[in-house]
Amino acid sequence: MKNTFLIFTFLFAFISCQTTKTNDWNSYDETVEISDNKQHPINRMQFKLIQSRHNDKNAWFKPFEKELNNFNEEDYTNLKELIIEKDIPTIQKSVISGELTYEKLTLFYLYRIKKYEFDKDKYLNSIISLNPDIINQAREKDTKKPNSIYSLHGIPILLKDNINYKGMPTTAGSVALIENNAEDAYVVKKLKENGAIILGKTNLSEWAYYFCNGCPLGYSAIGGQTLNPYGRKKFESGGSSSGSGVAITSNFSSVALGSETSGSILSPSSLNSIVGLKPTIGLVSRTGIVPISSTLDTSGPMTKNVIDNIIVFNAIMGYDKDDNFSVNKNKIELETILNSTLKNKRFGVFKNLLDEPLYAKAIEKIKKEGGLIFEFTPPEINYTGFRKILDVDMKNDLPKYLLKFSKNSIKNINEVIDFNLNDSSERAPYGQGIFKSIIEDNTTNKEISEIKNRIKNEGKRYFDEAINKYELDAILSINNYHAAYAAGAYYPCLTIPMGYRESGVPSNLTFIGPSFSEEKLYQLGYAFEKETNERIPPFN
Repeated sequence: MKNTFLIFTFLFAFISCQTTKTNDWNSYDETVEISDNKQHPINRMQFKLIQSRHNDKNAWFKPFEKELNNFNEEDYTNLKELIIEKDIPTIQKSVISGELTYEKLTLFYLYRIKKYEFDKDKYLNSIISLNPDIINQAREKDTKKPNSIYSLHGIPILLKDNINYKGMPTTAGSVALIENNAEDAYVVKKLKENGAIILGKTNLSEWAYYFCNGCPLGYSAIGGQTLNPYGRKKFESGGSSSGSGVAITSNFSSVALGSETSGSILSPSSLNSIVGLKPTIGLVSRTGIVPISSTLDTSGPMTKNVIDNIIVFNAIMGYDKDDNFSVNKNKIELETILNSTLKNKRFGVFKNLLDEPLYAKAIEKIKKEGGLIFEFTPPEINYTGFRKILDVDMKNDLPKYLLKFSKNSIKNINEVIDFNLNDSSERAPYGQGIFKSIIEDNTTNKEISEIKNRIKNEGKRYFDEAINKYELDAILSINNYHAAYAAGAYYPCLTIPMGYRESGVPSNLTFIGPSFSEEKLYQLGYAFEKETNERIPPFN
C-alpha cells in the first residue's frame, strides 16, 4: 500500500510538472513554416523569421503568476459575455452594477493573451511586453466607481511600442532600444489623468516601417512577425501599428493607441476590421513618441467601435507646450454623435474605385440611408519629394528623441546601423535599406522647406477641388489608399469596417475631411457603423 501511494504521488507530481510546462512558451523549429511561406504570392509575406529571438514571453507573466494560477478556464468563460466585443460604456455599466471589476477585466485580458499567444498554432505576436504592475493598478481603480459610463477609469489600454511608458522599455521594435526606459509620453499622461491603466505594449513594424525596404508589415526584431488572425501567414497584418490592430481585433484589450505618419493607423485598422482615427496634426501630442517625422507624425486611437474611439480621442487631446504643432481644440460632443444620421450628408467617391465590390456596396447602403453621392476624379498633382520629408525629418528628429529620452549610448541613425551590423541576421534580417538612404540624403534646408510647403498645398488641392465643388461633408476612400495625400494635407481620416473580400481579408471604408473635421467624421462614421455593423471578430 505504501509503495502504491509513493507511485501515485510520483505520477501526480510528474503530471503536474508536465501541466505547468505546457503553460510556458518554448520556441520551436519554424523552418518548415518559413519554407512553406516562400510560395506566398506577396513577396514581403515570404518571411525569414516568425518568432522573436530577443523576447522572453514567459517573463511577461512572472509578475502575475499567483493571480493567474487562481484564475481558471471557468472564470474566463464566465466573463466572456461581459467583455468580448463589448464597448467601454457597456463594460463600465457592468462595473457599476457589480457584475465586473477592473481586476477581473485585467485578469481576463492577461489570461486571453496567454491562451492565444502561447499556442503554437494560434499565436499572433501582437504583444511585445506587459505592464508588471497592471493588476495592482486595476485593484486601485476598483476602490471607486467611474463617474460616467463614457469614462476611461480602470480601462486597460495597449500602447504601440514606440510610445513611452515609464517602467517599461520603449523599443520601436529594435534591439538597439531594448533598454530604452523613458518617462511617460504626453499622451500616456493624458490617459492616466483620465483614469486609464496601461496593460502593455504592442508589436509594430520596426522603426514604424521606416527601416528596411520591402520587408514584411508587422516585423520587428523584438516582437517577431505579427500575424493577422483572419488568416495567419496568409493575410498581411497591416503596418506599422500592426500589433495594436491585431490585439484589439482579437479582444486582447479594450482599446489601443497606434501612431501614423502615412497609413500606419489606417492600414492595420483596415486589415484587422477595427476602427482607426488618424487625427489632424497637432490635436494629439507627439512628445515622448519615437519619431519618423515631426512634420507628419501623430498618434491616434484604434478600437472595435466608434464610441470607444471617441472616448480615447477625447482623453488624449490637449495642448502640449513641448510640441510645436500642438493646438487646443474642444472635445467631441458625444450627444451629437449618438443622434447622427447619413440623411442628406454629401459624400465624394472616387470614380476609379467604383469597381471595388465592397466600396460600391457601402456607397449603396449610404444612398439607401439618404446620403448624397458625388463621383469625382482628383486632379493631377506634384507629389514628388514626399519621402524626402520623412528622410530629412527622421535624420534630425530621432537624435533629438534619443538625446532627450533615452539613456542608451546609441544616439543617431548611423549608430543604429553600426549596432545592427554586429549581428545583422538577428537584428536586421531584411536589411537596413531605408536607414542607409537616410544618412546618404543631402537635401538642403531650403529644399526641404519648399518640398513641405508644396506637398501640403498639393495634398489639400487633391481633395479640396471636390470638397468645394460639391460642398462635401467627407470623401470616401478604401483602407489606407489615400493616406499619403491626407497626411501631406494634414487632413484627418476615420476608417470603419465595411466587410470582407472573397478571400476573407477585411476591408474598411475610410472617411476623409478637412483639418479639424474629426467631429463630423465621427458623426458620419458612427451613422455608417450603426446602419451596417459589418465587423465580425476573427475568433471568440
